[in-house]
Amino acid sequence: MNEIGRLDSQSRKQFDITLAEIFKQLDKDKIRSAEKKLIEISKTPNYFIREYIGKKLVTYENVDKMVQVTEKMLTHRIYGVRATALFFLYYINIENPEKVLELLELTFDSVPWEVESVINGMWKRYPDIMKEYMATWIESENSQKRSLSFHGMENISHSDPIYIMDFIARAIDDDTMEVQKKITHILTQVARANPIIVYPYIREWLAEADETRTKTIWVSMKKLANIVVQRNRRDSKEEFVILTEQTVEDWRSDENENVSQMGDRLARIIWR
Repeated sequence: MNEIGRLDSQSRKQFDITLAEIFKQLDKDKIRSAEKKLIEISKTPNYFIREYIGKKLVTYENVDKMVQVTEKMLTHRIYGVRATALFFLYYINIENPEKVLELLELTFDSVPWEVESVINGMWKRYPDIMKEYMATWIESENSQKRSLSFHGMENISHSDPIYIMDFIARAIDDDTMEVQKKITHILTQVARANPIIVYPYIREWLAEADETRTKTIWVSMKKLANIVVQRNRRDSKEEFVILTEQTVEDWRSDENENVSQMGDRLARIIWR
């Protein structure tokens, strides 16, 4: 099987045959044999294979037996095996958000790529629950948890930008590189969707910014300024473009030095 890339129909058929064999072994209580075969096909660097297998395991009728097998796989030494187990346990509990959140607590540092996928799905299905739960993660002493707390939040960038901006405000001075990267990503996404709400927040943060905070904001604003340049080349004067240009112009004459300097730097990008 390919180490990367999505599965084609032939590959899926091959996996379906193997999984049918595993299901038969479980039906006959040949647990060790089934476990060995399942682990073998889960030892893959291909994300899409791991996800496909995890989803297909949900079709097995004896849920308790499959849960027993996969829960042991969560602590396996090989990443792909742990990831496959996480996908199954996520999809089998997808209607039980509290159970999924318990699962994330157990796996956030052992299968981070798949945890990001699960978190993204949870934001789509249960935004209100995620708003409450991720608020505890952003306060965690664990930097990986703080970083993951931002993942998937772009799913509510249109519906609840104020929540996102208040959330970012709680971590704007986090000096962990991964957290800063997440902040700049989500800040860019929500600014594109709701510039009229976002820019006043950023101006307030800039007014009292130290070097670290200024750098975090600059990375986001530079991306947004370059998007404006691209849109202008297509003669697309949409709300985002108009408000960004207006904001930059206002910042250039702002009485706060941090803000005016940022405005000048952005102006050199937009009107070069």
